[in-house]
Amino acid sequence: MTIRVLDKELVMRIAAGEVVARPASVVKELVENSLDAASSQITVEARGGGVGLIRVTDNGTGIAAGEVELAFERYATSKIGELDDLESITSLGFRGEALPSIAAVAEVDVVTATAGETAGAYISLKEGAITQRRSQGRSQGTTVTVRNLFRNVPARLKFLKTPSTENSHIANAVSQYALAFPEVKFVLLLEGKVVLRTPGSGQMIDSVSEVYGLEVAGNMLEVKGTADSLPGVTGAVSAPALSRSSRNYLSFFVNRRWINSRLLARAAEEAYHGLLMVGKYPIVVINLRLSPQQVDVNVHPTKNEVKFQQENVIFSAVQRAIRQALIEQALVPRIEPKSPATAAPAQPGLPIRALSGTGHAASPVSPPEAPVESQLLLRILGQLASTYIVAEGPDGLYLIDQHAAHERILFEQIKRQRAQQEIEVQGLLEPVPIEVTPKQAEVLEEHYADLAEFGFALEPFGDRTCLVRTVPALIHGRDWKALLTELLDSTEHKGDWTESVAISMACHGAIRAGQTLADSELRELVRQLEDLPLPRTCPHGRPIVIHLSLGQLSKEFGRS
Repeated sequence: MTIRVLDKELVMRIAAGEVVARPASVVKELVENSLDAASSQITVEARGGGVGLIRVTDNGTGIAAGEVELAFERYATSKIGELDDLESITSLGFRGEALPSIAAVAEVDVVTATAGETAGAYISLKEGAITQRRSQGRSQGTTVTVRNLFRNVPARLKFLKTPSTENSHIANAVSQYALAFPEVKFVLLLEGKVVLRTPGSGQMIDSVSEVYGLEVAGNMLEVKGTADSLPGVTGAVSAPALSRSSRNYLSFFVNRRWINSRLLARAAEEAYHGLLMVGKYPIVVINLRLSPQQVDVNVHPTKNEVKFQQENVIFSAVQRAIRQALIEQALVPRIEPKSPATAAPAQPGLPIRALSGTGHAASPVSPPEAPVESQLLLRILGQLASTYIVAEGPDGLYLIDQHAAHERILFEQIKRQRAQQEIEVQGLLEPVPIEVTPKQAEVLEEHYADLAEFGFALEPFGDRTCLVRTVPALIHGRDWKALLTELLDSTEHKGDWTESVAISMACHGAIRAGQTLADSELRELVRQLEDLPLPRTCPHGRPIVIHLSLGQLSKEFGRS
């Protein structure tokens, strides 16, 4: 096969395929240009899912009349000038590919003016070639209109989804930059209807409110992180009571550049470990501030992926900042009005106050060894269905899941004892043989030492059998065989395998739903719960406490 140089039109089409994957890609590139132009107002309009029309209007610095045509040449840019500039990228767009790539697959009109010009400039392009040029009056800023996207690339056009789906991608792209730049007023019109309008107040929570709604905004916690040092982590995350069923609500920005990052997603999810149920994900809006030398933003044509110089440092900084926000602002879930039309933004619930105490617990709940002066913030009223503890607090009624509460207490106790190598063990009168499957045998072979740290003394006894000589004292008398089987069957875990052991031990050792407790046991359970740093969810992420406020009670009884 003969080697030859591709013609210019084919090269442009290939380049456009790298940059312009769908209509939302065009919107993203044009919005980034507007932001780089220091715009304080940006309006985005789309019709036909962005295929028929995309128009982005801003009030930025504009393009000088003599440079408008040059902006549509490949690799023409005002944002870098020499090789060293690639080491300190501070703009959102810099590769000089966006405008020529868009013009290669659509009809493009541009009207622009700078502050010092008496008249603006207008040019029109079709298939990358300029077809019209003239002077045209307009105020400072730029308007880019894109029509008939992919009409000359039918192969790309047939892979697009329905207009409503493409519109949803456009809305997401605009929403992300509205979250990253709360000081900019964004307006988004889809098929002639305004679907997003942000105030440009400079407050992220205002943008969150416009993008996700008042209810979400009322349940967001500020991430203060380390704003004054690098890496700096700031933003907002949802309280554990608020979650979603997908990762679509994880928004990450590096120096305010919107990116996709598995590393940052894992860091955020790890921060919520034990606070959300399996299959639930938080709402996260995080901006990571780094020195330009610490991140490579030039690893992908669309610039939506980056490479970090110190991934471990970045992971730890994000995980720690989010976790700290959750700990400092740990709230008790409230029961809110059902009608969204009358519901006000969720107000912060009462934190469970940390009290002095050892936090030790046996089964079901052991009283303190010596009398302790009662400092309970909650007054125990009784037990409901032998499952829930009913208590009165300063601002209403509290319902506590006794199994979830005891599970969290034991989990923290197990972690503390393991860290101090003080796990209590119970020897068996005779070794108990346990048969294992081949898969279980592989897991056991890998984790003999881990299980020993928790009090399980096991040793091989033939190919398919092991002998159990000791078990953790916490679960002695319980069905510890079922616990071992559960652990050996679970070959996939989020995070550390040993943490899964601690969670399972706590679950098997905790008091059960339906188990009647004496008043003294109820009080001791609540006392120990109040002694924990994060007493609002069990290790599986289920809520422990629900709060019904006095205001809500008054409303339900018609007193308000």
